[in-house]
Amino acid sequence: MPRYSDERREAILKKLLPPQNRSVPDVAREEGVSEQTLYNWRKQCRSEGVPVPGHRSKTDSWSAEARFAVVVETASLSEAELSQYCREKGLYPEQVREWKAACIAGAATHPLQEQKEKQQRKADRKRIRQLERELHRKDKALAETAALLVLRKKLQALYDGEDEDN
Repeated sequence: MPRYSDERREAILKKLLPPQNRSVPDVAREEGVSEQTLYNWRKQCRSEGVPVPGHRSKTDSWSAEARFAVVVETASLSEAELSQYCREKGLYPEQVREWKAACIAGAATHPLQEQKEKQQRKADRKRIRQLERELHRKDKALAETAALLVLRKKLQALYDGEDEDN
């Protein structure tokens, strides 16, 4: 298994990442590196928080983590710096603004989601109590039926015993 220097690895990864966004098979053929190695390198970049596009070259297919990483990276940038960043990554400033709005909207719905979860837990507890009552009622009915069967057998044995005496 060949080892690659960090410089070569970074140069190859630049071809996979924005703005070039070249496909893994193309880069693998050109560089003489296996496709699986390139997929692993791209996966490592994702896990390190580097904004990496999804499996397609369109920026709309970026994962939620990559979009969030871009929003965090660009949060403190001025308009000119944002434009430069977007050119380097192959993005449009409008996309970054949309992603930022989506992140904010996701955080804003948090209290509503908590309220829905609380209502769901309350409904679940009510349903559990109802099922426990029903189970208790059925247990009592089963115990009563078992007692009646035992008494019936005893009564039958008692009458069978009298017939033999006569």
